[in-house]
Amino acid sequence: MEEQLNRGVKGLIEQRIHFIGGGQMAEAIIRAIIANRTIAADRISVTDINEARLQVLTSTYGIDTGRSQEAYLAEAGLIVLAVRPQDALNELGQAVSLHAAPNTVIVSIVAGLTLEKLAGVFGAQRPIVRVIPNTLTDTGYGYSGVVLNADAAREQVDEFLLGFGKVQYMEEALLDVFTGYGVAGPNYIYYFIESLVDAGVLAGLPREQAWNVALENMAGAVLMLRQTGLHPRQLLDINNSPGGVGMHGLYELNNSDFAAGLQRSVMAAVKRTTELGAK
Repeated sequence: MEEQLNRGVKGLIEQRIHFIGGGQMAEAIIRAIIANRTIAADRISVTDINEARLQVLTSTYGIDTGRSQEAYLAEAGLIVLAVRPQDALNELGQAVSLHAAPNTVIVSIVAGLTLEKLAGVFGAQRPIVRVIPNTLTDTGYGYSGVVLNADAAREQVDEFLLGFGKVQYMEEALLDVFTGYGVAGPNYIYYFIESLVDAGVLAGLPREQAWNVALENMAGAVLMLRQTGLHPRQLLDINNSPGGVGMHGLYELNNSDFAAGLQRSVMAAVKRTTELGAK
């Protein structure tokens, strides 16, 4: 089961959102949902064991960090779990059970914590959502992978999730694959662009010129695929004449084992995701 939803927030979320943990990924989400006017900053709260971190978040975004965890849990419509897997989850589960409303949704962005594990901590009847966020939150691009338990509904989290990118709902069994392929995906693109720029410099172009050409070609090629609806192979056939410059370049790229190397990279990332989730 897989569905893609385009980004398009309808309006300000009225409920309060509480983040347990204020690390880099939590901050990226907060920055995006405030910038995209998904929710007003004063309806976002954060607790974290690092007081200096809370001060940074408050001064930068104007969010609420000055009250107790218990007070925030009692008011929250969404609770975003953004802690480390080894943190005191059972204590958090007890606090949520004591202070949060039964229908308050838990949104976990913690890698490796399955729905089954989360239900054991926060209660089998509570709405629970697993999210593997994309790392392109500031751009509006990139898909987050999302899994719902039987008590959660898309309508409960759509506006929040669409505030920092796009969404693909899926079966939990696919989430590790999505993480190694989709969420790690920008890494492969960054590395390819870096290597392409270096190739331009090796051939004799100034680095700034090679950089601009590489970025323009990347953006234009993606747009061409979207606009034409053609398969990459069809565009390759259009772009390359027999015995031409492009075909000689592609021949060497094929000899470098480029495609298989990229595929091995994705499989290694998926394997590592599965290993981490098993710990």
